[in-house]
This record gives sequence, C-alpha cells and structure tokens, in this order.
Amino acid sequence: MRPVRALGAAIVFGVVTLASACGGGGGEKEASAAGAGKVTVQAANGAVTIPEKPGKIVSLSPTHTETLFAIGAGAQVVAVDEYSTHPQDAPRTKLSGFSPNAEAIIGYEPDLVVLSDDMNGIVKALEKVGVPVLLEPAATNLDEAYDEIADLGKATGHDAEATKLVQTMRADIEQTVKTAGKADDLTYYHELDNQYHTVTSKTFIGQVYGLFGLRNVADEAKDASGGYPQLSREHLLEQNPDLVFLADTKCCGQDAATVAERPGWGDLKAVRDGGVVELDDDVASRWGPRLPEFVKAIGDAVRKVR
Repeated sequence: MRPVRALGAAIVFGVVTLASACGGGGGEKEASAAGAGKVTVQAANGAVTIPEKPGKIVSLSPTHTETLFAIGAGAQVVAVDEYSTHPQDAPRTKLSGFSPNAEAIIGYEPDLVVLSDDMNGIVKALEKVGVPVLLEPAATNLDEAYDEIADLGKATGHDAEATKLVQTMRADIEQTVKTAGKADDLTYYHELDNQYHTVTSKTFIGQVYGLFGLRNVADEAKDASGGYPQLSREHLLEQNPDLVFLADTKCCGQDAATVAERPGWGDLKAVRDGGVVELDDDVASRWGPRLPEFVKAIGDAVRKVR
C-alpha cells in the first residue's frame, strides 16, 4: 500500500485517520508588555505563542508547506519534509513527518515548526527545548481547512494574504460548483491505490464530491464505517459508477488505459463513456491552496458526462 496523502498529510498506506481536532483560527496579539512582539494562535496543541514574524520555519506537512508559500511566507521557511513536493523551490530535506527526529529538526534552529501529526511525541519534545510548535491536523471539512490557513497567516505575519487566499478559494470553489450544477443522478468511485482502497462520503475528500451531490459507491460497502474501505472488484463492477477518479496516477501508475485493461472493467459506464478522470495524487489529497484545482477537475468531469 502507499501513503495516501489525504487531503491529508501524506495519507498513510491504505488507511488514513483524519484528526478531528483543528486549529481554531483564533490567533491574537498579546496585549501585555511581556507578550509584545509576539502572537498567540489557538492550535490543536493549545495556545501557541511565537515571534510575530518567525524567520526560521520548519514544515513537516506537505499541505502546510503549500500554504506557507501561497500566503507569502516562503522566504521564512528554512526546511520542509521529504513529501513536501510543492512548490518545487521549497527547501526539501530528509526530515520526516511520519518519523520526526527532534534533534534533526532543532538543527535548523527554527523559531516555528508546523506539522499535521504529533508522531513520536514530537510536539512535547520540541516544546521542551523552547521551540514553538503549531499542530494543525488534517482538516475534516472545508471550514477547518480555511481556519488552518488563517492560523498560518497569523502565525507567520501574513494575516492579510491568508485572508485573501481563503476568499479566493471560496469564490473559485463556489463558482465551479455553480457552473457544473448538481449531479445527484451520478455515481462515482475515488481510487486511492490500485488495491481498490477508497473514501466514503464522511471523509474530507468525500465531502468535496458531496458539493456536487455525487453519490459515492463506497458508502454501502463492507467496512465503510472507517471512512477508507477497501472495495472488492465485484462490488465495483456491480455498482457500475458513472465516474472513476484516479488519485493513484503517480503512486501506482494508473490511468484510463490501465483501468480499461482490468478484468471486467471494459464494460463499466465510466470506462465506456469517457468518465475516467486522471487526478494529480497530491492535489487530490491535500486540503490547502490547490483544493480549487481538485474541485475543478470534478466539475469538469460532471459536465463531460452529462
């Protein structure tokens, strides 16, 4: 299995656990003299006080790396984790968000570390030596995604840019959904890997599809309650989805041609009618600035099969 970067952190091989806690978007400058020149942000690990504009940021989350650069804080970022593939000029290192090493992180002398998972007790390890840590878990809905962008804006001195980014994202997504129209007459299957791991409507990704009213063929599947079931080939063939979205083009080399060659898949409506959509794995699994691109891909597919 592969890491599913769920609109997630890098979505872990096969199954991903989306943390329900989220940054509250409640950063506020401290009024006391002792807090002058600092800002406090309410994150999943509590109230975090950091320099008003940190100059050495380490990001251990691909999604948050994208956000930092999108809001103009890229010049403040000194190191990012191995899965932070966008933008290309991000200072990518061998730092891991899955097995974080406090000593390696501290070596960059950060005045802010941003992450989406508290693996190996890394939050306490860094706080113990006085390094401010902002824990912003994988968003479980759009509002949480927007709140986390706002949090990063407050934490880095880019409040206005973060606000503008959220406004643009909202507007772009709303326009795409409006243009495509409701599609509650259509069914879909979102593929995380070529072992048929997928998402249900309760996940962040499933809620994005829900904006269009699309019906998820995984919702009634066995083990669907966890949000990330593995479907059987028989279930998929029986459900015969109108649309198949491939979020495994990079990890697993899947495309419309490979799907058509699968046993029994040639007769599926999605394959027969051009409803197989090749997504960028990263865009389809992160809850940051490129989310409107994912939404647009869905909207374009809906209009195509109509």
